[in-house]
Amino acid sequence: MENMGKEAMKTIKRTLSGVLASCGLLFAGAAQAVGDSPGGPRVNQINLQPPVTKIAEQLYNLHTTMLILCTVIFVGVFGVMFYSIFAHRKSKGHQAAHFHESTTVEILWTVVPFVIVVLMALPATKAVVAMKDTSNADITIKVTGYQWKWGYDYVKGQGEGISYLSTLSTPREEVNGQMPISDTYLQEVDNPLVVPVDKKIRIITTANDVVHSWYVPAFGVKQDAIPGFVRDTWFKAIKTGTYRGFCTELCGKEHAFMPVVVEVLSQDDYAKWVETQKAKMASAADDPNKTYTLAELKERGEKVYMSNCAVCHQPTGKGAGAFPALDGSKVANGPIGAHVSLVLHGKNAMPTWGAVLNDVEIASVITFERNSWGNHTGDILQPRQVTDARNGKLPEGGDHTADAGAAGAGTAAAASGAEAASGAAVSGSGGASGASGAVAASGAVQTNASLPASVYFDIGKSTLPADAKDAIAAAADYAKAHPEAKFTLSGYTDASGNAHANEELAKHRAQAVRDALKAAGIADDHIILKKPETVTGGGNAKEARRVEINAAA
Repeated sequence: MENMGKEAMKTIKRTLSGVLASCGLLFAGAAQAVGDSPGGPRVNQINLQPPVTKIAEQLYNLHTTMLILCTVIFVGVFGVMFYSIFAHRKSKGHQAAHFHESTTVEILWTVVPFVIVVLMALPATKAVVAMKDTSNADITIKVTGYQWKWGYDYVKGQGEGISYLSTLSTPREEVNGQMPISDTYLQEVDNPLVVPVDKKIRIITTANDVVHSWYVPAFGVKQDAIPGFVRDTWFKAIKTGTYRGFCTELCGKEHAFMPVVVEVLSQDDYAKWVETQKAKMASAADDPNKTYTLAELKERGEKVYMSNCAVCHQPTGKGAGAFPALDGSKVANGPIGAHVSLVLHGKNAMPTWGAVLNDVEIASVITFERNSWGNHTGDILQPRQVTDARNGKLPEGGDHTADAGAAGAGTAAAASGAEAASGAAVSGSGGASGASGAVAASGAVQTNASLPASVYFDIGKSTLPADAKDAIAAAADYAKAHPEAKFTLSGYTDASGNAHANEELAKHRAQAVRDALKAAGIADDHIILKKPETVTGGGNAKEARRVEINAAA
C-alpha cells in the first residue's frame, strides 16, 4: 500500500510539472504573439495593452479582477483536492467515508457558484452597456472595410467632409523576405485615422465586400464591419500618440495586410490637420463653371506645369534640347486659340493633353505660361473656354488679349507658324512622354530594353508621372532591337469604388502611355490597347495604379 501511495505522489508531481511547463510555453507564445505596444517598437508582453480610454481601462480592470477570482478558485479547489489526496491516502490507514447525500453540501455548491457568477456579471454588464452608449459624440466617422484596406469618412463634427483610404504601406520587399523587417512590420499605413484627444469619437462600421472587423486594443474597441449593415462603437482617447490595431475577421488572402493605425493629436494639431486636409480637397475639387482670377489660375497652373511640363521645358521655361523655351515663345505670346489647340491636341513629341488634364488644369497651365517668366500677355483663360475649344470653338482671346500684332494673325496660321518654328511641342510633354521624346530626338539610347515594363500613376490621376521615362525608354529600345515587334498596354485599377469610373481611369492611363510610346517613335499600328484589368487586392496598392507594357505574343 505504501508503495502505491508513493507511485501516486510521483504521478501527481509529473502531472504538475507538465502543467507548469505547458503554462510556461503558453505564456512565452503569448508574449511573442502580441507584437507592438501602442505607438512604440515591438516588445514581448503577456498582458493587455496599456489602456488609453476609460472603456479600455474598465476592460483591463475587469480582466484583472476575473483573472484573480479564477486564480483563487483554482488554488482553493485544487489545493483542497491535492491536500485530501495527500493527507488522507490509504497508505496512512484512512478509510473512505460512506454517505449517500448532504443537503448542506448541495445548497453550498448551488449558492456559491451563483454568487460568483453575479459578482462577475455586474461589472461586465456595466462595461458592455458603457461600450454601446454612442450618444453625444463630438465627431462621427464612418469606417468601411474593403479587400484589403479601410475607408474613413468624417460625417459629423470637426473635419466633416474629409474622406480618404488607408492602405498598408509596408514595402512588399519586406513581405517577400527580400529585406529585413522593420519594427512596425505590417502595422504601418499611408493614411492613418486622425482624431483629437479628449473627444468622444463615434465609429460607424460597414463593409463593401465581405465581413471585416475594426479593432484597436488600446481603445478597447472591436466592431465587426458587415456588408449591408451598420454597426457603431465609440472611444475617447485620453493621451496623444499612435495606436495600432488590425482586422480581426478572416476576410480573404490579404487579411494580414489591412492594419488599423490611429493618430491621436492635441486639439490644436488636429485643427491644423483638418485645415490641411480640406485645403487638399479644395484644390482637388476643380469647378469648371467657376470664373477664376488671374492669381488663382496662376497658382493652380504652376502646380500643373511643375507636375507635367517642367520635365521637358524646365521649371524656368527655358526649354532643353528638342523642347523649345516657353519664355518669350511665339505660342505663349501669340493668339491664345493656337495655344489652346496645341495643348489640347498635341504635336510631335507632345501628347494630347486634352485626354489627360481637365478643363480647369488646362486653363490654369495656359494662363500660367502666358503670364510667367518674361511673358506678360495679361490673358486669362477660363475653364468654360476650354470646354468650348473641345467642341471646336477656339477662343479668340483671353479676358485680356495679347499684343495687337500677334492677335492680328489668324489662329491657324499662328499655330502652324509657331509649330514650324519650334519643331516640337511647346506646352510641355509631361513626365514620361517628353523625356522619352527627348531621348528619341537626341539619339541617346538606354541599354535597358527588358519587358514587361510598368508605369505607376498617382492616385486618381491619369497624368504620366515624371519617373515613367525609364519604362517608355525600355519599350523604345525594344522596338529598335525588334522593328516588327508590337506592344500591348494593360491598364490596371482598383476593385473598390465605382467600377465604370475605375475602368475609364485605367483606359485614360493606357492612352497616356500610348501617346508617350508614339512620341518615342513607336508606330501607332504597333500599339495594342487591351481591355482594362482589375487588381482585386494586395499589400502594395501601387500595383493597382499601373499600366504594363508588354511585347505582343
